[in-house]
Amino acid sequence: MNDLLDKVSDLNRLILEGKALEAFEKYYHEDVVMIEKNDILAEGKAANRTREEAFFGNITEFRGAEVKAVAVGEEVTMVEWHFDYTHSEWGVMKYDQVAVQRWQDGQIIREQFYSLS
Repeated sequence: MNDLLDKVSDLNRLILEGKALEAFEKYYHEDVVMIEKNDILAEGKAANRTREEAFFGNITEFRGAEVKAVAVGEEVTMVEWHFDYTHSEWGVMKYDQVAVQRWQDGQIIREQFYSLS
């Protein structure tokens, strides 16, 4: 489990440093599926990369992000985040979210987001 803790810690560090797309390339599996509110956002690395690029491209002001908690289990990690930014389509966004990441072959194969606020 220490290996997963190291990986998720590095993933979080890259995100906090503004290198989310670099983190995506490094830690996400070619067959990754991302899910929010039980809806599949995108399947496969190429489709998710396009979605991530569009998301970050629409952030007009970034005020901060914080990792509030991390949990590691058997091939699963969970990260509680706080985000504060302005998005060109959604306006001011300030919320807490948990990302549950299922790992396979050392990369994230499935990530599901749960909104806390």
